[in-house]
Amino acid sequence: MAPSKTTTENLTRAGLNLIQQALSIYDSDLRCVRVNRPFKEMFDLPKTLCTPGAHFSDTIRYLAMRGEYGEVGDLDEFVTSRVDQARAFKAHYMERTRANGCTISVEGSPLPEGGWVTVYTDITAIKDQEKLLRGRTDELSDQLLAHTERLSQTNRELAATNAALEEAKHQLTEMEARTRMTTEMMPAHIAHVNEDGNYTYSNRRLSSIIPSRPSDILGMHIADALGHSAFSKIKPHYEKAQSGTASVFEFTDDDSSRRIRVAFNPDRRGVYILSMDVTEEAQARAALAQTHKRELAAQLTSGLAHDFANLLTIILGMQSRLSRMDQTADAQELITATQSAARRGGTLLNRIAEMSGPREMRPAPVEFCRFMNDLKTLATPTLPSGVTLDSYCNGIDQPVLLDAGSLQDSLLNLILNAKDAIGANSGKITITTKPVRDTWLEITVTDTGGGFSNKALEHALDPFFTTKGSEGSGLGLSMVYDLTKLAGGHLRLANASEGAVITMRLPLRFTTLETAPKLVLLVEDSDDIRATVREMLTDMGHRVIEATSAEEGSTLAPIEGVNFVLSDISLVGGKTGVEMLDDLTENGLTATTCLMTSLPANDPIRTDAASRYPLISKPFTADDLAAFMTMDPS
Repeated sequence: MAPSKTTTENLTRAGLNLIQQALSIYDSDLRCVRVNRPFKEMFDLPKTLCTPGAHFSDTIRYLAMRGEYGEVGDLDEFVTSRVDQARAFKAHYMERTRANGCTISVEGSPLPEGGWVTVYTDITAIKDQEKLLRGRTDELSDQLLAHTERLSQTNRELAATNAALEEAKHQLTEMEARTRMTTEMMPAHIAHVNEDGNYTYSNRRLSSIIPSRPSDILGMHIADALGHSAFSKIKPHYEKAQSGTASVFEFTDDDSSRRIRVAFNPDRRGVYILSMDVTEEAQARAALAQTHKRELAAQLTSGLAHDFANLLTIILGMQSRLSRMDQTADAQELITATQSAARRGGTLLNRIAEMSGPREMRPAPVEFCRFMNDLKTLATPTLPSGVTLDSYCNGIDQPVLLDAGSLQDSLLNLILNAKDAIGANSGKITITTKPVRDTWLEITVTDTGGGFSNKALEHALDPFFTTKGSEGSGLGLSMVYDLTKLAGGHLRLANASEGAVITMRLPLRFTTLETAPKLVLLVEDSDDIRATVREMLTDMGHRVIEATSAEEGSTLAPIEGVNFVLSDISLVGGKTGVEMLDDLTENGLTATTCLMTSLPANDPIRTDAASRYPLISKPFTADDLAAFMTMDPS
C-alpha cells in the first residue's frame, strides 16, 4: 500500500531535520517552501519565519535587525538589495563570519522550476584549525598556510560546482528522454542530416512513412536511406536547403504509391527534415477539387437543362397529340422517330444531372469479392453469346470502405463500352482487382476489341466525346472518371497488345465490424502519453475517464458504464497495471481489459503480461489502436 500524503510529509520533515547542516528552500516568489530544524536553530529564528509561505524579505529584515550582518546602515535599502540579489539568483559558494564569531559556508543552487535551495555549514572548527596552524610560524611558512587555506576553500567551491553540474546533467538527460519519447509518438519522420548528408538524428518512423525503407538509419547517407527513386525526387529541394533555403513540398513515392509531404529547414550544421504521409489528405483534396468542378458544371448547365427539359416536354406532348390523330403511315413513322429523339434527349439530361449535380459518396463496408461476383451475375446477361466476362479478385480478404452503388455504375459502364468495342466478333472482357501496397485498390478492365485511337486516348474522358456517332452520348467514360475522382481515386486509359486497358485506382481502406462507442478507463502515469491516447480514443467516438495509478484505476473501474480498461504495465505507486487487472478480474469486473507497454519484447514482465491480457506496444498510431480495440479479446 502506498504511503499517504501525511505520512510522506512527516518522513520528509524527519529526514531533513536529521541533516547536520542548515537547509532552506524558497520558491520563485521568494516565499519559504521548507526549512529544517538546524536552520531555525542556527539563526535562532521565530517559528513564523520558518513556516511555508514566509517571505524572504521578512527573514532578511529580522536577521539584519539582530546584527547578523553587522552594521548595515539604511535597513530598508539593505533589505531591498538582498531581495534584488535573490530575484537574480545564481549558483554560488561563499564563506562569512557571523556577528557571534562563528564562520559558516553558504552554498546555493537554483531549482529548475524557479527558486533556490541553500545549505549552511558551520566551519568554525575548520577555521580555528587554520588559525592554529598559522600561529605556528616557526614551523610552517605563511605562504604554505595561505596556500592550504585557499586550496581548502577552492575544494569546497569545486564540490559545490560539481553538485550543480550533476543536477544540470540530470535535468538535461530527463529533457532529452522526454523529447525522444515525444518524437517517437509523432506520426511523422523527424531527422537531421549533417553537411555531408549523413543522419545525426532520426526517430524510428521512416519505415512507417515509406514502408520499404529501414528504421535504424543513424550514420547512413540520406540517398542510401531513402533509396534512389525517392531521393531523386527530393534532391533539388535538399540541395537548396543545404545552401540555406527552407522549403515544403510533396511527392509520390513510386514503390509504395504514397503521397509524402517533406519540410526542409536548414541550420549551420546541416538540415532538419520533417516527413509525413499525406496520402489520404491528397485523396480528399482531389475529391474536393472534383466536387468543385462538378458544382461549377452544375451551375453552368442548370439553366440550359431547365429550358431544354421544358422544350422536350412540349415536343413530346405535341407529338403525343399528333399520334392520336389519323395520320398516314409515313407521318406516323416521323412522329415515332421524333418521340424517340425527345426521349433520348431526356435520358441525356438525366446523365448530365448525374455527372454535374450534387451527389454524395456513401462509403460503407463491402465484401469486395462477393461484390465482384454479383456484378458478373448482373452484367453477363447483357453480353452477346460470343462475349465472355471473367472476374478475378486477388488479395482482398476483408471488407473495404466503398460506395458500392457508384462503383457498380462505373464498372457496368466500362463493361458495356468494352462490349461495344468488341462489336459483332467473339471476344473476352476481363476484370482484375488487387491491392497496391496498403494505399490503393486497383481495378483493371481489359477487352479484346480494337483499342483506343490516339484521339480517344486524349479526349475519351471529356464530356460528350464519343466514337459511336449518333449512338453515343459521350457521357459514359466521363461519368466513370467523375465518380472515380469524387472517391479520391484516378483513372488511366491505355492500349495493350490486344484491345483496351482501363485502370481505376480507389483509396484502399480496410475496415472491420463496426463497434459501438465505449466508456474507456485509461490508466497511464505519463501526462503526455495519456493526453495523446485520450485524443485517439475520443476521435474514435469513445468516452474516456483517466487514472494515473493502479490505486486510482481500481477505484474508477467499477463505475457504471465502464466497458473497456486500457492500462500501462508500469505505473507509479506500489502496483503494476497487470496486478491491477488481476485484482479487478478477481472482484468480478466484466469490462474488456487490455494493456499497453513500451517494454521490449523479451522483457519477462511483458512476456508474463501478454500471456494473460491483450497487449499493444508503444508507440502506436490511432489506426493501430482502433484495430487493437476491435480484436476479439479471447
